Amino acid sequence: MSNYVNHPYHLVDESPWPIIAAFAGLGLTSGLLIWFHDRRVRLFLLSLFLLLRITAQWWRDVSREASLQGLHTLIVEKGLRWGIALFIISEVIFFLSFFWAFFHRRLAPNVEIGRSWPPKGIEVFNPFSVPLLNTIILLSSGVRVTWRHHRLIEGAHRQINLSLLLTIVLGLYFTAVQAIEYVEARFSIADSSYGRTFFIATGFHGLHVIVGTGFLLVSFCRRIAGLFRKRHHFGFEAAAWYWHFVDVVWLFLFVVIYWWGGA
Repeated sequence: MSNYVNHPYHLVDESPWPIIAAFAGLGLTSGLLIWFHDRRVRLFLLSLFLLLRITAQWWRDVSREASLQGLHTLIVEKGLRWGIALFIISEVIFFLSFFWAFFHRRLAPNVEIGRSWPPKGIEVFNPFSVPLLNTIILLSSGVRVTWRHHRLIEGAHRQINLSLLLTIVLGLYFTAVQAIEYVEARFSIADSSYGRTFFIATGFHGLHVIVGTGFLLVSFCRRIAGLFRKRHHFGFEAAAWYWHFVDVVWLFLFVVIYWWGGA
């Protein structure tokens, strides 16, 4: 597409990534089912590799459109902001279903679990040990994201790189601590409604932390390549918004599931 257009909107070029990503997503879910039932992981791993490769290529194209071709005008950026905002709202509703299920079980435990919560035989986590440590880690990373955004506007490039790298390390540290917590858990996802709601809610949040860490890692690579400017860095802003969303969800998980739900 020519850069010489008489309107401020961006009409994207034809791309193979959407249709290929759709088939990769189908292969990923199908491979997951095959893994669960037949213990064969070949399709799952192949689809996962393909999906990650497509994501990298697609992200590269969007970055080129913004930084090299100059196609992301102010109106286009406004549309992208609305897009990421609506995406985060949809994610909020997604997690709302888990909290709804947990509140229902916590406030009205049925007779099958002894009308008590947590159910008898479930040894819950101490909220002021590992969960509190993870809360401190995630909130500290959120503070650094906000501080880094202000430094980016001011043009403090070296401090931005170090701060962004530290945030990525904290995200990886959070994921590692969460994995250790799962290994040391005294209950499993098969242990009544408490185990199911706990592992599904915290597990999906952990998945979002991994996605957010990847988002920040891409922002770090783009920052090193000099693709962010004081007034043109929406890619980083979107990563920061997503990371703050992850922080807020974890706060609710800590208060509702670990603290109040385990009392």
